[in-house]
Amino acid sequence: MIHAEISIYPIGTSNTSASFYIAKGIESIQNLNGIRYEVNSMGTVLESENIDKIYEASKSIMEVVHNLGVQRVEVILKIDSRRDKNKKMEEKIESINKFLKK
Repeated sequence: MIHAEISIYPIGTSNTSASFYIAKGIESIQNLNGIRYEVNSMGTVLESENIDKIYEASKSIMEVVHNLGVQRVEVILKIDSRRDKNKKMEEKIESINKFLKK
């Protein structure tokens, strides 16, 4: 399973908020087959069994932001490719939570 975290930063807009651009980027991947995603406060986690789907989603998000008139977009993509276990996003969080003292 491959997990990636993508963060998009539109540069040169008239507003300091990026949420509109992020939302439009996420809309572009909502119906993309072979990929799951989860938005968090610092980025979006992508999940797929195919790295090409991760790249396809990343490109789609970036292109949507450009097509909204943003001339410069910074994209940070962090990838975790694991072949020994097939864990979903939620299972990775559960694995951490069992070690947290509550």
